[in-house]
Amino acid sequence: MAYIDGVLPRRRPLNLRAGVVAIRRHAVTSTTTLSWVIVALVTVLNLVGLVMILSASSVQALTNYGSAWYVFERQFAWALIGAVGFFVSSRVDYRIWQRYSRVLLGVGFVGLVVVLLPGIGIQVEGARRWIGLTSAIGFQPSELAKVVLLVFTADLLTRRSDSIEDSRATVVPVIGVLVLFAGLVMAEPDLATSIELGFIVVSVLIVAGAPSRVLAKVFSGAAFVTLVLAWAEPYRRQRMLTFLNPWHDTSNTGYQISQSLIALGSGGVSGVGLGNGRAKWLFLPAAHTDFIFAIIGEELGLFGTLMIVGLFAVFAVVGYRVAMRAPDRFGALLAAGVTTWIVGAAALNIGMVTSVLPVSGVPLPFLSAGGSSLVILMIATGILANVARRCERRGAAPPT
Repeated sequence: MAYIDGVLPRRRPLNLRAGVVAIRRHAVTSTTTLSWVIVALVTVLNLVGLVMILSASSVQALTNYGSAWYVFERQFAWALIGAVGFFVSSRVDYRIWQRYSRVLLGVGFVGLVVVLLPGIGIQVEGARRWIGLTSAIGFQPSELAKVVLLVFTADLLTRRSDSIEDSRATVVPVIGVLVLFAGLVMAEPDLATSIELGFIVVSVLIVAGAPSRVLAKVFSGAAFVTLVLAWAEPYRRQRMLTFLNPWHDTSNTGYQISQSLIALGSGGVSGVGLGNGRAKWLFLPAAHTDFIFAIIGEELGLFGTLMIVGLFAVFAVVGYRVAMRAPDRFGALLAAGVTTWIVGAAALNIGMVTSVLPVSGVPLPFLSAGGSSLVILMIATGILANVARRCERRGAAPPT
């Protein structure tokens, strides 16, 4: 410190208010970054998904429909609809969803019932899951049920936060609705979506602070029921056993998973090149839907798969940070539920494709082909982005 004429210069008084403002401005910048990171993640995942769907579906689309662009064009249209849904839900105050949670619950229930009615629900390969003209342009009520159940659970646990230790007032009604919805979904049948519904509800219960002993019973019961349902149907039982040794029967029960592993292994570190994969030449079933991660591994290699895993890891970090900074309990539960839903589905899909988990039929979020699934995912992430935006407004610095 310099001296002037041997006199120490006077220090300026400490401005505590300015320090507080600076800290709050830093918080605003951080939350603003989170909302934009969500937008960037969703954009990148959708773009990668569209490119890989075009590559993975081209041969099958050309064979079945006479145009290699058939599946891509429909997925692109759904992506545009999803982008509109994301924009709207990211701009609408997320607390409005709480106001209409019971109405949404009724709509979701009616949709799950109507789709089971002959003449209304579209049946494809023994499953009645779509409402519409065809499965290609139809809508799956089970996808809507995910966000409906999330909003209902978050609303109930928010209103009864003072009674969270009373499982009869909180856990029991939530599990009751879950069982009802999951039972209707299983009637389609669709075990994968039922598992996702369970993921969503349990994650919200954990974040809400439900008693651990009750959660342990719920988890144990859910695991037992899932195992029974998986074992009850022969084709599900085969899936359970095949993943333990996919090379045991590569021409029959182990064909799909063995072809998936061959595709992943063929890609090596850098991949065979975009569009140059061989698995999509009708070797790997569901190449552009449930097993698109295998096509990514074959054509983009280890680098491509690590990029996808990294994107979902960043999504998890950002989503849970939004949950921790949410302005209220309802926003925190919504953010945590959406994050667990998307990241959990990604983990199940990647585990299935790599034979770490049994084949479940859970699509890879944003990347697998599927219209109603993508639209609902975009709406859900829009809600997450809106929670992040409300964090920004809550932390806005006061005028100086």
